[in-house]
Amino acid sequence: MTDQSTDLRETVRQRYAAAAMKVTVGGTACCGPEPVETDENFGSTLYAADEREALPAEALAASLGCGNPTAVAELRTGERVLDLGSGGGIDVLLSARRVGPTGKAYGLDMTEEMLALALANAAKAGATNVEFLKGAIEAVPLPANTIDVVISNCVINLSTDKPAVFAETFRVLRPGGRLGVSDIVADDRLTPDQRAERGDYVGCIAGALSFSEYRQGLEAAGFTDIEITPTQPVADGMHSAVVRAVKPA
Repeated sequence: MTDQSTDLRETVRQRYAAAAMKVTVGGTACCGPEPVETDENFGSTLYAADEREALPAEALAASLGCGNPTAVAELRTGERVLDLGSGGGIDVLLSARRVGPTGKAYGLDMTEEMLALALANAAKAGATNVEFLKGAIEAVPLPANTIDVVISNCVINLSTDKPAVFAETFRVLRPGGRLGVSDIVADDRLTPDQRAERGDYVGCIAGALSFSEYRQGLEAAGFTDIEITPTQPVADGMHSAVVRAVKPA
């Protein structure tokens, strides 16, 4: 990994650690946790009211995503789900409810503070079919061919080595398994410099792949049935998008 990539990863880690600490400290206040500051394109407002009501307030407050991947992935009873960059655990907890007691939801995060918050949230939610793992999304600490569905919420975009993320996702999925993520994607007309002008790296925008680059990256990893569908604009030429793909059976 280059020095620049290491620096960017550390910048991302620090931002998410600070977000977790803000929620944790806010949780001791009389009025409950204070949400991490986001604009209308990010956060817990992107989830349905009945989903928000079923979760601990701290999980909602720590939400930094750009979509609702648990709905995107169409999770089914008994499935094993992996959330890349699970943060405060909102998507892991929702996934655990969807797959039921015969299924399991894993959360992977590199930030100690977020992992601690996620474990606390799982305890408050009474979720027993969840497991949180420390690690990088470029090197998933799970065996090959063991996961039915990989989800992620505006996190792949933060990686400085997206080909590694796609390769690892493909590796851990069982044959016939699927990818269903929310992410930020750029119009093909925008250069990397133009993408960087539209937002900082940890704000999810500067590191965005274009639609063509995203498709090519997934194809190179072996995925088929690739669909990349923009859902809402987040800046000029930048979109929240739903990304679906399948590992061939």
